[in-house]
Amino acid sequence: MMNPTLQALPPLDRDVLGKLFGKSLLLTTDWTTAELEALLAVAARLQARDHGRGGVPADNALIPNELAYAVFFDNSTRTKSAWAGAASRLGMSPVIVDGSSTQVSHGETAVETGAMLGMNAHAMGIRHDLILGEGNAFMRDVKKGIDDYLGATDKAQKVPVVNLQCDIDHPTQTLADLAWLREHFGDVDAIRGKKIGVSWAYSPSYAKPLSVPQGLITLLTRFGADVTLAHPEGYQLMDSCVGAAGKQATESGGSFRVVGDMDQAFEGAAAVYPKSWGPYDLMLERVAANRAADKDALGDIERRALERNAKHTDWICDERRMGLTEGGDALYMHCLPADIGDEVTPGVMAKHTVNVAREANWKVYVIMAMLAVGKVEGLADRLG
Repeated sequence: MMNPTLQALPPLDRDVLGKLFGKSLLLTTDWTTAELEALLAVAARLQARDHGRGGVPADNALIPNELAYAVFFDNSTRTKSAWAGAASRLGMSPVIVDGSSTQVSHGETAVETGAMLGMNAHAMGIRHDLILGEGNAFMRDVKKGIDDYLGATDKAQKVPVVNLQCDIDHPTQTLADLAWLREHFGDVDAIRGKKIGVSWAYSPSYAKPLSVPQGLITLLTRFGADVTLAHPEGYQLMDSCVGAAGKQATESGGSFRVVGDMDQAFEGAAAVYPKSWGPYDLMLERVAANRAADKDALGDIERRALERNAKHTDWICDERRMGLTEGGDALYMHCLPADIGDEVTPGVMAKHTVNVAREANWKVYVIMAMLAVGKVEGLADRLG
């Protein structure tokens, strides 16, 4: 049975939080497990303060009079609004920049972009997720540009960079997923030993990035979960992410396996995360086509990706598969928007509408926590 709140707020580790001041989050694998735990403890505290006594939110304006820039090179609803909401809740002013309006397409380097935006920004978020090998590298170059500018001008301000989804990982999403799993199951150690199925699902809409399933398998395996990844032939994930998931599962006492049958990901699972992503070989083809700015080639790759997807329309989260899960009643999860009728049946989605909304709500608090740990000295004392 679902417990709607954590049994107790996790403690704030002052020593670890002190080390996170000014730190950027570009991949969850860049941070130690203790650092991720400290971040999630802050997110839980911020959520609790927003749900203050009598329903009156506590004062969370910890970073007043500063600018939180975010550059989006891909469409977004939840992450963009979560960034704006999180920054505003902390007292910052969000500034959203459309990536297509930058000079990157005209030859400006990521380092130059970082230096230019670093002149004004007090924090930076970036979404750059569609092209393998480019998004995370771009973020690291932006960070270098910001750091070089600050170093050259002896400015004391800290400008942490937050990955709002790249080609490798989607940290704000997967950390929100983990926070929701903990809330749903009622304990910070809730997923240890629990089976979680991460599965490809059919979508007719577009070749979605690989970053969400990659982020899930590289995060959840660190906390002792038994993770099963399912996908059709040709939809494999990056070797580095699959390898990290296996290594981390061994270290945490969990398990990780890759299967070619969606049913196997659902059998006995406490939670399932069926989501589409693009065929790996065609995602690789995008790299050269994008570099050449060949719109015809990009369009042809997209067409072939959707044709490939259409061979697997039976990969859907439906009532039969949910019946295979633990007690026939697993938690359904999705980063949204889900393709209803293709990735998931209307009936399953209707049953979990509130659940996926609560899952999404955690992203605001994860981003608030990322900004707070990077920007606020003595954060543990400020939060009480």
